[in-house]
Amino acid sequence: MLCHSNLISTLFVMALGACLTMTEPLEAGDVRETNYDEAKIPAYTLPDPLTLANGQKVTDEKTWREQRRPEILKLFETQVYGKAPAKPARTISKVFSTDENALGGKAVRTEVDVMFTEKENGKRMRILIYLPKDAKKPVPIFIGYNFDGNHAVNADPGIALPISWMRDTKEKTVVNNRATEKGRGIEASRWGIEKIIARGYGVATIYYGDIEADFTDGWKMSLRSHYPKEGITELAPDDWGAISAWAWGLSRAVDYFETNAEIDLKRIALIGHSRLGKTALWAGAQDERFAIVISNNSGEGGAALARRGIGESTARINKAFPHWFCGNFKQYNDKEETIPVDQHELIALIAPRPVYIASAEEDKWADPRGEFLGGKHAEPVYKLLGKEGLGVDEMPALNKPVGKTIGYHIRTGKHDVTEYDWDQFLNFADGFFKKAP
Repeated sequence: MLCHSNLISTLFVMALGACLTMTEPLEAGDVRETNYDEAKIPAYTLPDPLTLANGQKVTDEKTWREQRRPEILKLFETQVYGKAPAKPARTISKVFSTDENALGGKAVRTEVDVMFTEKENGKRMRILIYLPKDAKKPVPIFIGYNFDGNHAVNADPGIALPISWMRDTKEKTVVNNRATEKGRGIEASRWGIEKIIARGYGVATIYYGDIEADFTDGWKMSLRSHYPKEGITELAPDDWGAISAWAWGLSRAVDYFETNAEIDLKRIALIGHSRLGKTALWAGAQDERFAIVISNNSGEGGAALARRGIGESTARINKAFPHWFCGNFKQYNDKEETIPVDQHELIALIAPRPVYIASAEEDKWADPRGEFLGGKHAEPVYKLLGKEGLGVDEMPALNKPVGKTIGYHIRTGKHDVTEYDWDQFLNFADGFFKKAP
């Protein structure tokens, strides 16, 4: 364990994988060579989501809901992401700011602080919410984390700068681990707030660093060291990793939504990109209040099948980001065939709710075909529950979305969230949220 006498100024420079959107493999001699060749995929057998641990086949919804689903959920909880605490007995939410005429009068902007302790300077997260001003209330809403701070998702000068730890940047958008005005709007292309509002949806976002500082020992200055018991210095092998902590935070945002009559609690769409796409899937698997789950370029530990052995591997992700998953997940480095679950089962845990998986052609590190197959192999559970999954057998052509209750596309371009992606996400949500009664 590194000395942490000055966590903020020293540990983060030692964290592997400093770039928030890393798509290239690390140089690491103690993990196998990265494979991008389909012909070199090892032979593998996927665990069956519809076979109980005792070998009995699942043939009805009751057995799935009461027996098999809890089995799979526990395996992901104890072997992959780690066990998070239960919902806190009490959180305190306070409106930090409101603008009734945001975005040129098209939206109402609200910033809400959700405190996890009663201490004035205790841990908290700030939710930035835009709701279309003239839409009939309550409105459906998209929610997801951002990488660069709430002020980064739109150039709106009224959005407060975050006060949580951030990684310094060469562009001076972050200096001395604090956000600056230079970062305002730098992530706007990934959000398209105006487009979402124009389609009749609200949008809520949270800086993911409000929950966890994203570096190896960042948990020591983050929520995991404060909740549920303050002052924790060591984590058990099945304790929550950062992904599980981020997922927990998303559920606390929905707790706040339950107090806001302008948000439609039955029409909440959860979205995440890259590591936050992994987070979205895990949050959606646990919390059924998310009516739609969208995972963009989530790759290893997200939608992609680990057993395919293409692109990022379990060993590489654990070496680059040892804080993302629980300690138990390290035992499967370069031994993906021994993991008791695979990612199609994570997607199956969301059933029968709609899920959308998006890939990018140049994002080989995330294994686009593996992301498609993650959705494909979740179909039997959707079928059991009376829903049609992808509705296709073969991976679609570029820029040709497919799917029924499971949606999928692979677009041209790199690891990112683009306007094209948002067009598909909005269309998908329309199909479920705006159907005639």
